[in-house]
Amino acid sequence: MGADVVLHVHAQPGASRSRIAGLHGGAVKIQVRARPVEGAANRELVEVVARALAVPPGRVTIEAGSHGRRKRLRVTGLDPATAIARMAPFVDKAEGAD
Repeated sequence: MGADVVLHVHAQPGASRSRIAGLHGGAVKIQVRARPVEGAANRELVEVVARALAVPPGRVTIEAGSHGRRKRLRVTGLDPATAIARMAPFVDKAEGAD
């Protein structure tokens, strides 16, 4: 297993579909369909990140920002180079990235 990776995320709950939508103010913009009710949006956010990085959802945790749009996520056992390589196709091809 590698080192841990920390991702800064701008979450957008209540979107029409769940996806990585590009970059937003130095953070990865992630849209999720779930609303921020009883942690549903956070759970879906973790699943989207885990799927994109090809890791089990249990290795993705929200370190900070669980009640806001700006969040800090930790992915355990994944080195930064691998994380960048796995995330690049989603960020580079996202529409409407700012």
